[in-house]
Amino acid sequence: MELHDAIMKRRSVRKFTDYYVTDGEIKELMEAARWAPSWANTQVWEFIVVRDREVIKSVTETYSATNPARTCSFASSALLVACAKTKISGCKDGAERTKFREWFMFDLGMAVQNICLRACDLGLGTVVVGSMDHDACAKALSVPEGNEVVAVLPLGKPVESRPGPQRKDLKEFVYLDLFGENFGKLY
Repeated sequence: MELHDAIMKRRSVRKFTDYYVTDGEIKELMEAARWAPSWANTQVWEFIVVRDREVIKSVTETYSATNPARTCSFASSALLVACAKTKISGCKDGAERTKFREWFMFDLGMAVQNICLRACDLGLGTVVVGSMDHDACAKALSVPEGNEVVAVLPLGKPVESRPGPQRKDLKEFVYLDLFGENFGKLY
């Protein structure tokens, strides 16, 4: 699949078949994460592959009660728990170098996007789960201090393919030179 196609076809998937995601496919996803850019190449991401049904259940129980990803997480053959080391990305010599204290979120976000695009390329689906009790999930998975659980990605083969939601027009978020200035050449 071409990158453009993966970008256009990737969807948040919450209904999976009973397909078992292989270790080889998971390795492909981890390779995609590995090549994501990061602050000063710090690569602060950590991923936990969860296959054990009881552990999947304990992770899913940390989701907010109304989170629609509960069902697909129970049905998935694997969860990828995206974690990050803190106080490294966005820092130099122990000092914050950016206004945004949690720069690890940006780095991890790029790794997670690589995973989502590669999953689509492999015919797999996922959804990024963030509405959860992150501390309870970290405790359930024995995540050490200095690391944060950020998101969970259930993996599987999508039951169906569907069109994506409406997207904003370019003129609603692309400007020329100054914020709010029309960049009419694009639209």
